[in-house]
Amino acid sequence: MSDTTASLRHKIESAGDLQSVVRTMKSVAASSIVQYEQSVRALVDYARTVELGLSVCFRGIGHTDAPAGKAKGAEAGVIGAVVFGSDQGLVGQFNDLVADHAVKTLKGLTDPPGDASRSQPRVWAVGERVQTRLADAGLALVGSFTVPSSVAAITALVGEILVETEAHQRQGEFSALYLFYNRPTSGAVYTPVDQRLLPLDAPWRRSLAEAPWPTNNLPEVIGGDTGADTGTLRALIREHLFVSLFRACAESLASENASRLAAMQRADKNIEDLLETLNRTFHRLRQSGIDEELFDVIAGSRRQAG
Repeated sequence: MSDTTASLRHKIESAGDLQSVVRTMKSVAASSIVQYEQSVRALVDYARTVELGLSVCFRGIGHTDAPAGKAKGAEAGVIGAVVFGSDQGLVGQFNDLVADHAVKTLKGLTDPPGDASRSQPRVWAVGERVQTRLADAGLALVGSFTVPSSVAAITALVGEILVETEAHQRQGEFSALYLFYNRPTSGAVYTPVDQRLLPLDAPWRRSLAEAPWPTNNLPEVIGGDTGADTGTLRALIREHLFVSLFRACAESLASENASRLAAMQRADKNIEDLLETLNRTFHRLRQSGIDEELFDVIAGSRRQAG
């Protein structure tokens, strides 16, 4: 059925309304990206301070004696993982990419050639959509978390993750904990990455203990604590875990909004092309109608004159 000027006008109005919504979502996504990227940049100095504090503690107590975060279940080789995804749509392949990366990496960690002792990884999902994707891949899901909607809400999520994972680690349910998330990149929108959060093994402690101090004034731990179970060391380790989780979540959220922004930009371009086509068709049809009316008037005038 051919379009009429009335139906075309309705389509143009609907496309215009949709474009307004899309452009609003573009603005929100762009604003959110800046918010999350700023929070990541703000963590850099604090993370550096925590690392320097850990370096002081490991220098003073000997890095081989420090708590490594090793679980009782280390012999079983069980791997724990936290995968950051999204709760909302319009993010393209955001969840598919991070889930595929997690599945592939965990398979290499838990099922190396010639090693049948590795067990199924225990996975926590941040976001309903990535949870579904991981479940479809056959991973054993221990639990899930809701994706925070702002920078202020990240702290609460990190606290929940720490409480949940520490409880399972104390019960000896996994020997290592990995983070999987999408990280913003300059050459592309984002790329999936992974980070081993636990255990805090000897090589990691040695790298901090042997790192050069930035000034000539050598530091020391206040109070003179020299034992491996000092409150200062444990507080710094917890801050290290907190910063790592916070940064992973913030980068994931920045990537999610970057993906949404890219999707909205494509949608805006498609709507713009559709509007151009509809307007061109509308004006052609309208002009055709005007021409027909003019021909009728001219034809009527000639008949009256004859």
